Amino acid sequence: MALLIATSIAGFATPALSQTVPVPKPAPKTRDGNVQMSAQEKKGPMTTGATQAPPNPVIPDPRRNVPANVFATFDANQKAQAARVSSYLSSLQTLVGNFVQVGPDGSKTKGDFYIQKPGKVRFEYEDPSPIAIIADGSSLAVRDTKLATQDIYPLSQTPLRFLLSDRIDLLKDTNVVNVTADDVYISVTIEEKQALIGTSRLMLMVGTKDGQLKQWTVTDPQGYDTTVAVYNLDSSKKVDPGLFKIDFTNYFTPAN
Repeated sequence: MALLIATSIAGFATPALSQTVPVPKPAPKTRDGNVQMSAQEKKGPMTTGATQAPPNPVIPDPRRNVPANVFATFDANQKAQAARVSSYLSSLQTLVGNFVQVGPDGSKTKGDFYIQKPGKVRFEYEDPSPIAIIADGSSLAVRDTKLATQDIYPLSQTPLRFLLSDRIDLLKDTNVVNVTADDVYISVTIEEKQALIGTSRLMLMVGTKDGQLKQWTVTDPQGYDTTVAVYNLDSSKKVDPGLFKIDFTNYFTPAN
């Protein structure tokens, strides 16, 4: 269950340096129809400054059809919504909060994350998970302290690069294939095609009312979704630079 974060990264990239972290083959996704929203999501964002309970991530309908036209055109409203998301992502320099991750088999894991732009992030999973994800600005490491393994990926080949870019214009800098908006979320879907890996997608979702990042979903080339919902966000907190250092030589030793 804890290794499912690797699915969302490996779906976009091939390790540059690897002591392989084995990822269980995900179970088939359910086919239960439309997206389900929690009661809080229907009400809208909580009061600023309040400590939030873990959200119930919105799982995309697996039967959804997403346009795959590289030359997709968007109307004025879609362009405005994409510009709003771009402006929000570009305005962030640091971001700290909690997350809930839902894997393709429905299993959930929780933890804390730290972002310092450009290019730095750390995901720490709650016990008993042994996983930590660290990006130092150019490389991204997936560590498993229990198995004493560490996979290294070029950050430029992972979906996290869109969240960690110093400045980004989604319509110009990425292959956006879909933009939708309702009373709760603005959703922007980005498609990546790689000859040896296949087609992957990243769907970013921000709140329509507060304009804050709510979650993202990575769809791997096999069609499996991994969703990460974030909450208790703080964009003013200073982050320790040491959190983003990758040790390329010292691999962990399993406890006896």
